[in-house]
Amino acid sequence: MASPKKSRLGRGLGALIAAARPSVAVPAAPGAHVPPAHGYLDIQVHLVEPNPYQARREIASEQLAELAESIRSEGLLQPIVVRRHGDRFQLIAGERRWRAFQLLNISSIPARVVDASDASAASIGLIENLQREGLNPIEEALGFASLVRDFDLTQETAAERVGKSRAAVANSLRLLSLDAEIQGYIAKNLLSVGHAKALLGIEDQAGRAVLARRVIEQGLNVRQTERLGRALKAPGASRANVRSRALTARDATAVESIQKRLASHLGARVAVIHTPKRGRIVIEYRGNDDLQRLLEKLGVERADLP
Repeated sequence: MASPKKSRLGRGLGALIAAARPSVAVPAAPGAHVPPAHGYLDIQVHLVEPNPYQARREIASEQLAELAESIRSEGLLQPIVVRRHGDRFQLIAGERRWRAFQLLNISSIPARVVDASDASAASIGLIENLQREGLNPIEEALGFASLVRDFDLTQETAAERVGKSRAAVANSLRLLSLDAEIQGYIAKNLLSVGHAKALLGIEDQAGRAVLARRVIEQGLNVRQTERLGRALKAPGASRANVRSRALTARDATAVESIQKRLASHLGARVAVIHTPKRGRIVIEYRGNDDLQRLLEKLGVERADLP
């Protein structure tokens, strides 16, 4: 007889939530839009506040709109998880679902109310995102860093809480030692974690930033990045040329401002990779409909896609 399949994250979200004692029941809100599942409560959306330990830094507007449309047509398939916070409720898991209800102007939302410590709330929120594969590598690293920093946990204890190996958590945390520019590229999936590991071996910050831009501009793979990194660290390698191509703080601020304005205008994630001689603008889209929306926004004729 085959053995049961193990959860990808050890204890998992269900185990952590089960470990939190259900709170005393409160009366369901009248006129609920979506009937609550058995054992769950309807609570007023305006009484819910975000989780201060939320690992996710960005929620794409198009993803939120898709989720809202799904909830409108199919209902809420999984209630949110909250804990009491004074006379209000604090989210533990389900921020996107909660924000989708706000978008739909629905007054109440099905929720499970549990008693949970700050550390448990942070762990549950992080595990939910990890299991749903909704975090980029930098958000994941920041989530681990929060567990270690805010709750005085060792890397080993933090790893145990989320069902990861200590080495996996340690390697994730190393990404936060990279400068903000490179972290931004990783968060936008312009650089992989493999590329990041190659860049971590380069101590010179200016040279590291220039190499990161070159990887993106030329579409270099991890092996090519490692080779260039070794060349940069070799005795006698020219650092002057490398530094001359690095962005000044003023230019970096300007590029960041342009990037934010483009993202706001297009309603999509945008990355601007700039060097004095050349650059690249990368715009993310999700599916054909989102691509057609962007084409219209840019004043480009719609494309016939399957």
